[in-house]
Amino acid sequence: SFYFPALLSDLLANLAYLFRGPMSDNYSILEHFLFPPKRLNINRLCLKLKGKTILITGASFGIGEELARMLAPTCAHLILVGRTTEKLEAVQAEVEKLGGKASIFTADLRDADAMAQLIAFLQALPDGIDIFVSNAGKSIRRSIFDSLDRLHDFERTMALNYHAPVQLCLALIPMLAQRKGQIINISAINVLLAPAPKWAAYQASKTAFDQWFRSASPELNVKGIATSSIYLPLVKTRMMEPTESYRNMPAMRTSHVARIICKFMYTRRAKHKPWWLIFMELGGVLFPSLWTWISRRNLKRSPI
Repeated sequence: SFYFPALLSDLLANLAYLFRGPMSDNYSILEHFLFPPKRLNINRLCLKLKGKTILITGASFGIGEELARMLAPTCAHLILVGRTTEKLEAVQAEVEKLGGKASIFTADLRDADAMAQLIAFLQALPDGIDIFVSNAGKSIRRSIFDSLDRLHDFERTMALNYHAPVQLCLALIPMLAQRKGQIINISAINVLLAPAPKWAAYQASKTAFDQWFRSASPELNVKGIATSSIYLPLVKTRMMEPTESYRNMPAMRTSHVARIICKFMYTRRAKHKPWWLIFMELGGVLFPSLWTWISRRNLKRSPI
């Protein structure tokens, strides 16, 4: 009887927190259920990041843009990397308006010369890099029969989703080890599930870096570098817009994802994935034939 009022109070507080204004992320009830909100301790975050330098790739739009905005009050120095100079300048201006500090570097991470210039810039920073958020990525959904003369689809996705983060990690590891830093990989739940038709280029490239990162993590951890993988479902960004069937499906908001990333900066946890993903993972392991049957059935229903 002693614990009941306390438990009831906690329950009501959590429900109020779940449905209150800014933290709701404009979610539907179903999305609230699928993507429970994350509490962010701003004081802990600011204390952890004071005087730190954070590299964010893919900072022009979506998750990277929202993350930069959320980190503005922390007094960290943000290095924002993206392909669109005008958009990077707009994000930089917003960060500075919120009291933060940001530098920008325009680069297409698929371009060898641009990568070399970016690495030289990062290695010349007097304060080094403390946290690397590998967020840049390219999504593509296309039937293999529509890709027969499009080898560049696979080259581009591998270049951005695999080669670029590996190259940046290799360049940054010495300074991250010296500063006991952190690498945060923004990944996708796809890499933990059975392969899906029409996603060959995307899933192969994202899985490649996920495997590389998980393989390298124990070695990095021993040297004091924290490694964190954040496995995301659909996120409402411009990247999902080309896939018409996804537009009305439940999706996380960039503000929610940014809070998760920020929380990982002071908890230095190793992994985040949706609570319901375990059931899909088990289904793929226990009933692989069922997944194959469903995939083939769906393909027969719609034109390839």
